[in-house]
Amino acid sequence: MEGSGIGQFIPLILIFVIFYFFLIRPQQKKVKEHKAMVEGLKRGDKVITSGGITGTVERIIDNDKVEVEIAENIKVEIVKATGIQGLLNSTEVKK
Repeated sequence: MEGSGIGQFIPLILIFVIFYFFLIRPQQKKVKEHKAMVEGLKRGDKVITSGGITGTVERIIDNDKVEVEIAENIKVEIVKATGIQGLLNSTEVKK
């Protein structure tokens, strides 16, 4: 009886291991990379916001927000952790 009780938990353990390696671990890695990218922002970096707007970082406000210029003389404040989706690799934005 004892052997069959442990045997019933083996599929459950396997499902947890599969979830960890295919879902949880990659998501943690992505969050860690995003956090490092956001902490490394500096003036002049070209970014894309979570809303899809591209702009250039003008200044960093209180290590919490950034001021992004999205057009000539149009600047918006964005929360770094949630508002910045990524850096643009190209040095020039296509018009």
